[in-house]
Amino acid sequence: MNPTAAASTATGFAWMAWTLETALFFAVIALMLVAMMIWEWRAPGGSPRRGVLGIDTTRGDRLFISLLSAAYIHLGWLALLGTPLWGATVASVVLALLVFRYV
Repeated sequence: MNPTAAASTATGFAWMAWTLETALFFAVIALMLVAMMIWEWRAPGGSPRRGVLGIDTTRGDRLFISLLSAAYIHLGWLALLGTPLWGATVASVVLALLVFRYV
């Protein structure tokens, strides 16, 4: 094993290409989870409701649906249009707002 490779794996996250975009991605996900935790703490319950999908969803379910949809929107955008991804990000935020309102 080459000494440089051994040193880079010993430092933890040196193997990952940490860019500003990568850091922002993980920071936004963490902030969303913290916001959901605070929301649940301030207004407990979040009782399930039946929306346009015809299934009972809670706040957490709607967040999960939003995040999964955002991943598919970004992958589809990359496949069809390439970069930059700002349009996909805007579409994902709009979809998340709609999911939290109507699902």
